[in-house]
Amino acid sequence: MTSTFALVRDGRLAVRQGPAALARRQQERLAAMVHFARSRSPYYRELYRTLPERVEDPTLLPVTRKETLMARFDDWVTDPEVTLDRVRDFIADPARVGEPFLGKYLVSTTSGTTGHRGVFLLDDRAAAVIRALSLRAARRTLTPSRTARMLLHRMRSAHVVATSGHLAAHAVIARSRTAGRLHARHSRVLSVHSPLPELVDQLNRYRPVLLAGYASVIALLAGEQLAGRLRIAPAVVSLVAEGLGDREHRRVRSAFGAHVVNTYACNESLALGYSCPLGWLHTHSDWLILEPVDSDHRPVPPGQESFTVLLTCLGRWAQPILRYDLGDSVLWRPDPCPCGDPLPAVKVRGRAADLLSFPRRDGGSVRIVPVAFETLLESLPDIDLFQIVQTTSTTLRVRIRPAAGADQDRLWTAVRTGLAALLTDHQTDQVRIERAHEPPEQSPGGKYRVVIPCP
Repeated sequence: MTSTFALVRDGRLAVRQGPAALARRQQERLAAMVHFARSRSPYYRELYRTLPERVEDPTLLPVTRKETLMARFDDWVTDPEVTLDRVRDFIADPARVGEPFLGKYLVSTTSGTTGHRGVFLLDDRAAAVIRALSLRAARRTLTPSRTARMLLHRMRSAHVVATSGHLAAHAVIARSRTAGRLHARHSRVLSVHSPLPELVDQLNRYRPVLLAGYASVIALLAGEQLAGRLRIAPAVVSLVAEGLGDREHRRVRSAFGAHVVNTYACNESLALGYSCPLGWLHTHSDWLILEPVDSDHRPVPPGQESFTVLLTCLGRWAQPILRYDLGDSVLWRPDPCPCGDPLPAVKVRGRAADLLSFPRRDGGSVRIVPVAFETLLESLPDIDLFQIVQTTSTTLRVRIRPAAGADQDRLWTAVRTGLAALLTDHQTDQVRIERAHEPPEQSPGGKYRVVIPCP
């Protein structure tokens, strides 16, 4: 297996050699990945049966979607030892987060932002690629002085993420700890489900030099820092999973006096891109292909917002991700970025999370991030699709499509109990939780929004 440092060296060489070298690696890796997928995955063998023997143009490939791949999971994966039933048995035990499945795969599950659960496997070779790309991002975004400051404080980091189940951020950190990696030993994971005062107290006691977490949560913490309740001085703040507007981004930077980094990532590719000082996200084009497209999957020109984007991962072998509808609306920069980074630059338009606001029992208000609701319902195994709609400031309407054979009354009791406990933990217990009889509804563009805030 190619080492992480060999991949880092190759990546540096490709960047130095310029766009032609990056494109050449992209073509070669695409051809190799398509060949591998055809030879090892029954699903792709069937899907690609009429394609040319060698494929270097991604537009020749049919579009794939998470719901289709999950429905064909046992045929999609390239290791016959892996079955969906075996993986589900594994992830049913939260104590096994970060433990290698079958001794060789990191398992992560999606947070449900499209309403469909996804289960993803990362083999050691793919993990080496992710580490190499993460090191590239760190090298491009961290100055020597910031790096020295972080090392002086032993890379003490706090990650505010969802901790229920095998979600990617939690699973990666747990796996790194198990593998004995130095940075992970000085990492602390804080639950996004915790009420804000608890998070503030934990951070004040831990005093991280690196603060990482979902952007909407970091924005809440910035408000606490500005109010004087949170008193930490991180060198770097890393925003993951969601986007922030320019105004909120400046507010976070001002609150913490830190270097703020945006990371573009998803379960399907744990390293898509990283931010530059001008606010663009530079994508790892030697190891992935992004195609901005309209609602009919036709190419959208640079400078125009896309309806969605198709993702092709060139370093994911256990579950090939090829021309996969990621669901993000992106804007592709039409010219070289003035920051000097030669990697392609994009802005993500469709991942900004909305906060849900509720009245507190003491007369104030409390804001709760959508991922807290999403991961709560994700933990219930009998839900195929769900949607939470805040119809008023004190009303949540819950739409559920139960799994086949589910006891719907028992499922609703579990949903209502869990939501009520979450709201009570956040000091708001005057919210009515309604059981909807209509199923989750699609937006005009065909996507499901899992959490819809009150207008």
